[in-house]
Amino acid sequence: MKRLLLFLGMLSLVMTLSAQTMRQDIREVPFTQVHLNDVFWSPRIKINRTVSIPSAFKECEKNGRFDNFALAAGLIKGEHKGDFSFDDTDPYKVIEGASYALAATYDAALDHYLDSVIAIIAAAQEKDGYLTTCVTNRCTRLSGWWGTHRWEKINSHELYNSGHLIESAVAHYQATGKRSFLNVAIKNADLICKTFGEGEGKIHRPSGHPIVEMALCKLYKVTGKKDYLDMARYFVEETGRCTDGHKPSIYSQDHQPILVQDEIVGHAVRAGYLYSGVADVAALTSDEAYFKALCRIWDNMASKKLFITGGIGSRAQGEGFGPNYELFNHTAYCETCASIANVYWNYRMFLATGESKYVDVYERALYNGVMSGVSLSGDRFFYDNPLESMGQHSRARWFGCACCPGNVTRFVASIPHYIYATRQNDIYVNLYAQGQADIQTINNKVSLTQTTQMPWEGNVKIDVSPKNSSTFAIRLRIPSWTLDRPVCNNLYAFTDKGKNISITVNGQTITPPCEDGYMVITRKWKKGDRIELSLPMDVRKVVANDNVEDDRGKIALQRGPVVYCLEGLDQDGKTVFDKYILKGDDIQCHYEPSFLNGVVTLSGSAYSLCKDGNIKSVSFKAIPYSTWNNRGNDQMEVWIPVSAQYASPVPETTIASEARCVTLRRAIQNDAPESADQEGWASGVNDQWEPKRSSDVSKPYHYWWLKFGGEVNLAYKFKKPTEVNNVQVYWLDYDHYDGNFRVPQIWRLSYLTEDNRWMDVEALSPYTVDKDRYNSVDFKPVTTKGLKITAILQDKQSGGVLEWKVNRY
Repeated sequence: MKRLLLFLGMLSLVMTLSAQTMRQDIREVPFTQVHLNDVFWSPRIKINRTVSIPSAFKECEKNGRFDNFALAAGLIKGEHKGDFSFDDTDPYKVIEGASYALAATYDAALDHYLDSVIAIIAAAQEKDGYLTTCVTNRCTRLSGWWGTHRWEKINSHELYNSGHLIESAVAHYQATGKRSFLNVAIKNADLICKTFGEGEGKIHRPSGHPIVEMALCKLYKVTGKKDYLDMARYFVEETGRCTDGHKPSIYSQDHQPILVQDEIVGHAVRAGYLYSGVADVAALTSDEAYFKALCRIWDNMASKKLFITGGIGSRAQGEGFGPNYELFNHTAYCETCASIANVYWNYRMFLATGESKYVDVYERALYNGVMSGVSLSGDRFFYDNPLESMGQHSRARWFGCACCPGNVTRFVASIPHYIYATRQNDIYVNLYAQGQADIQTINNKVSLTQTTQMPWEGNVKIDVSPKNSSTFAIRLRIPSWTLDRPVCNNLYAFTDKGKNISITVNGQTITPPCEDGYMVITRKWKKGDRIELSLPMDVRKVVANDNVEDDRGKIALQRGPVVYCLEGLDQDGKTVFDKYILKGDDIQCHYEPSFLNGVVTLSGSAYSLCKDGNIKSVSFKAIPYSTWNNRGNDQMEVWIPVSAQYASPVPETTIASEARCVTLRRAIQNDAPESADQEGWASGVNDQWEPKRSSDVSKPYHYWWLKFGGEVNLAYKFKKPTEVNNVQVYWLDYDHYDGNFRVPQIWRLSYLTEDNRWMDVEALSPYTVDKDRYNSVDFKPVTTKGLKITAILQDKQSGGVLEWKVNRY
């Protein structure tokens, strides 16, 4: 026994050391060599090509994205359009996606369209290679972003624009062989190399919004010009150093040098893009120190900040991470772009190590956190992807800040890229999806043909056809969803034990050795060889680490790589929050070919907590999380209570819950008419979720965005005159890297008079500003159609309200 324990201890040490050492011999398989005809990805890739990409190009045309390039080129006259300095990246992303689509399925009309829009973009480029249209067009309306001249502000997004330009141009060149767009990117990259870096007269700072690091590495691989790799490394090394005297910024991923970081913080998309770029630089320069830093940061992300859907980034404020284990469901941000960035980063970590744990994470994001970002129809998109909804969330065709739709188009087109990899003559099978791949290894060319109904069924046949019969290994990933834990740490666990994968070669059962999470089959392969494996596809119940407060007393449902949710339309009473499922109850699965484009649904017994406290037996139906909100707005939850204690009965309506909540855009004096108010939309304070404390942001709430100090307000508008004499206000108070939220200095309450004027109520008790409780104010009864809170925020602090009740005693 002692020898066994010693061996296991040494094995653990070896695994730990190996996880911190990069491999140099794992290579990508180009997506153009992988041809899918499966039931899940192939239809989505087709919809992306035939619907999403044309729709996104149409929105770019409609919203003036191409007009801005034409204006910069002097081809048209007019005003610069759009609200953001990074609007140029929208067409870049869609061009990248269209290039991938063109490489997979040639379309002459699309090819010609790309030529035409690239010509407009090229014409907009300044002589020295500069290309950011709002600066060229001198759009002073957006000067808050870019200032008065080039490169003035670190968060101008000029380098972000360059990064997406380069990535798009490389994709177009690789897809078509044309250099028209690549030459634009090279000219821009050369300017960056002349402008930034060490040396007198150059700008000494990081990129602001990372992606140019990844892009420059791609351009280096295509051109072989080392200046681009050196520039990417410079931006990585300059991160967090503040050489030019600018202030460090958690939001911008510029708070610490990467080599000393051990926690993922700040803006989630920037983090994913930055660490992807660091991984590229580390791999291309064999830098073990940067890779070890990445491993530390990744461990923190995967063990404390990863949503069960593969999403990252818990907070809307700053679009980023909260503290460890802050994985709220209703207010989860999980930006679609962040899930895509998570795939990029984890894929690069796999390439550097050959370890399956990174594929486990990117597979989880692929099937769940990314694909929830686009409708089944392909023309509507989520910006954020919550794990719980009261029905207030819906996809949109486009956004003012339209980073996600374009990102979806470029990413979905490239999904075959993530299925295989090679290691000298060995082949990694990372994902199981039906299709055929032609894979070039060091000394051979091997055709692999997968036949499977994954992710709905677990049987997989892989026909192996090498050009030359030879000995090599095929490494078949052991998915984490067949084991005891969804990811390789204690953040989540399955309630049951994993089951073995059965595997045969040419009909003979084998037990291959396992290495880094892969079953390794080494033999002399010849044409006609067949691998068959059966992946257990039981419905698994997931529990979260007890530090994840919002998931206590709840389970999530997963089958294969697919995470499920309850949507109101399928449940008794059209509600979900009053339901619970017993941990030990059986759950059935059914394939429904005509439902939600063909999915496996789950069903079983559940219970409903009634308003009077009684329990009613009901049934439930669960659908893949990625398919929710395709039948209209509805309630939804991923984490389902396992007892009545954690269920929430449908609440009775109240004065507040029936009110319309607004902000008034300017301070209104008591003698000003109500008709002078300009209303702004507000929500979250009358949804009847009870806060646990002033820092409880697990449910919707209202905060005064970008307001730091000064007077703010929040108002209820009632459907009819209502007599009231009490309000209860639960103030928001919590810390955030993008600005703290504090209880206000003072506040008062006004009511709307019959002649539409705001008049202060006659208070009968003090206006308190206590944390962690309702602040109740009694006042002389009034009959009114509206109430208004006016608060004075603390100096340089923001604020907000978690819940606001209105009573009539």
